[in-house]
Formats: sequence, structure tokens, C-alpha cells
Amino acid sequence: MNWNLWIRQFHRWISILFTAIVVAIFATLGTGNEPVQWVYYLPLAPLFLLTVTGLYLFALPYIVRRRKGVQE
Repeated sequence: MNWNLWIRQFHRWISILFTAIVVAIFATLGTGNEPVQWVYYLPLAPLFLLTVTGLYLFALPYIVRRRKGVQE
């Protein structure tokens, strides 16, 4: 499998995990139960991974264009 495709797939699965964590926190708050304080820090790890992979995927077309020598 191509490295870029692997990162794209990883980014998609991490986004699903991040969304599920955030929805679970809001669902817990909606029931009137106050979760323990560390639960609010759970989305930070997937968010960091999403930031790193998202920046890579954002820069990827520019990197490929530069390697090929194509100018706009």
C-alpha cells in the first residue's frame, strides 16, 4: 500500500474516533451526569494526530508539484 494512501486512511479512522469521543462526552453531559475531569482531555490525542496528518495531506500536492518541477 502506498505511504500517502496509508496516511489518508489513518486520518479517516482517527477522525471517526475523534467524533465518537466528542459525541460520547456530549451524550454524557446530556444525561445530566458530570464526567470526571480527565474525560475532557480524551479528544486531545486524536486531535493532535488529525492535525499532523491533516497538515501533511494539505501540503502533499505542493510537495509533489515541486518535485515534478511544475510551476503555476
